[in-house]
Amino acid sequence: MSENGQKNKMIEIPPIITVRELSQIIKASPIEIIKILMANGVMANINQQIDFDTAAVVAAELGFEVCIETQAPEKEEDLGEIPLWRRMIANENPADLVNRPPVVTILGHVDHGKTTLLDAIRHTNVAAGEVGGITQHIGAYQVEHNNRIITFLDTPGHAAFTAMRARGAQGADIVILVVAADDGVMPQTKEAAAHAKAAHVPIIVAMNKIDKPNANQDRVRQQLAEIGLVPDDWDGDTIVVPISAKLNKGMEDLLEAINLVADNLDIRANPKGKVIGTVIEAEIDRAKGVLATLLVQNGSLEVGDVVVAGNTCGKIKAMFDYTGKRVRKAGPSFPVSVMGLNGIPQAGDLFQVVESEKDARIMIDEQNQAKAQIEASQKSVMSLEQLFDRFQAGDVRELRLVVKADVQGSLEPVVSSLQDLGKGDIAINILHAETGAVSESDVMLAAASKAIVIGFNVQADSTARRLADSEGVSIRLYDIIYRLIEDIEKALKGMLEPEEKEVILGHAEVRAVFRISKIGNIAGCYVTDGEIHRNAKMRVIRNGEVIHEGWIHSLKHLQEDVREIRHGFECGIAIKGFDGFEVGDKLECFSIEKVAVL
Repeated sequence: MSENGQKNKMIEIPPIITVRELSQIIKASPIEIIKILMANGVMANINQQIDFDTAAVVAAELGFEVCIETQAPEKEEDLGEIPLWRRMIANENPADLVNRPPVVTILGHVDHGKTTLLDAIRHTNVAAGEVGGITQHIGAYQVEHNNRIITFLDTPGHAAFTAMRARGAQGADIVILVVAADDGVMPQTKEAAAHAKAAHVPIIVAMNKIDKPNANQDRVRQQLAEIGLVPDDWDGDTIVVPISAKLNKGMEDLLEAINLVADNLDIRANPKGKVIGTVIEAEIDRAKGVLATLLVQNGSLEVGDVVVAGNTCGKIKAMFDYTGKRVRKAGPSFPVSVMGLNGIPQAGDLFQVVESEKDARIMIDEQNQAKAQIEASQKSVMSLEQLFDRFQAGDVRELRLVVKADVQGSLEPVVSSLQDLGKGDIAINILHAETGAVSESDVMLAAASKAIVIGFNVQADSTARRLADSEGVSIRLYDIIYRLIEDIEKALKGMLEPEEKEVILGHAEVRAVFRISKIGNIAGCYVTDGEIHRNAKMRVIRNGEVIHEGWIHSLKHLQEDVREIRHGFECGIAIKGFDGFEVGDKLECFSIEKVAVL
């Protein structure tokens, strides 16, 4: 029901819907919807996709009741981030969906061979027979293995990977984590793994440099297991492929592993559906103007289409594949370099096709208005306390943390204590825990994952602080461990929905019974412990059994009405709906309070 007592209008919406689509259904301004989302702790732009529960909250505030149009996402996906491609196909007809090539990105520690691996794959497995046809670097390319296409994003590094997630995109379906067999798991390896896990993207480990004389594969497997990547040959679920990118060994096995993981993911798209995708990179070419590399993730992009990419737009004048060859059409998982945009979009921006350039300009204007309002209202970083308001509102049911400490001896007890706090409906998800100062990478991970950064006996460098200010990430630094744990514990209590709990206030003994007209029997009592409160409930106990529970009707001391009586005093008590007092009855005063639980 609405506030004026009228019944809300019922509408149907899909499990996933964009802000723009919701505004059209309920005939409201996108700006108004974005304001409501902001008030509920959700930062969104006009093209942002929101889930059913979030849309229901917005609709309710605008006088609508909603019901789901199709089956909601499976429970297992409710626990984490829904992959971009699943959100994209949520509104598509299942009969129109077809398998598409997996999109793969490569992460890992510096000097462990990411670039060498990319080069080895690119030059030995070029798709469609274009051997040696690398005439243009567009940030992505495709290879063929067993008559199946695989798309690689040639943008290695978890910084770029996480920046895309922070802007709402998830460009990769699979992450290859490169680990050198002679060097083992290094700090950047752990960071990269944490970023991939936070994105809920499956990880394949490419154990590189197995040709080195000091390579120790068993040691690397042990180190991987210690960071939660248990190798499949150790009865784990992480595929580890030994390779030598320099000698071109193990490439076939790696590509086969990618296809195997892709089969389990059941990656699909609708080539005839709405055209949506992600900007991989963009630059200005002196001869061609703005060149943007776009990865199509649903639908088919064609020359002549009008595209909105972030804050830029334009009609596609020409498209080139990764070999530099002109193409007129690009389907799902197909990377293309395009000409025609009026500006340089940011890597990670989502793009979509619209009807006309007029529609594109209107969409960008609405986005700019929404962005200006968000920036005006979001001057301070999201504090720990504000973050928990979102949990109380039911937006999410876990607290995500990035934990840094000065030494391993400090890190382990901090992580252990934090994990012990996560109980019941609330989970503590430690995305990344490492020694060292709070870095830019830590803040990027927190920004993309809606987490907070906890530091113990460390400082945040100036770059990290600047990024935290701009991205709205809270960094909390401590030098006493119990204060750190106490803050998180208090916050978790605030996150939990309060439950009703009975609180015993005091006891009294009936020593006389008086009859008063218009009221009935009054119990003359002596307070044996605690206090008796007039606004509380009373339990009458006789011979060890409860014979009545009810609200206290009156509480008197020496003929005067009082609010409470303490231990050692006498009083007269009347209970609503009961006057069968007997001398010797025990009275138990209690209240029902809503308390936070941990």
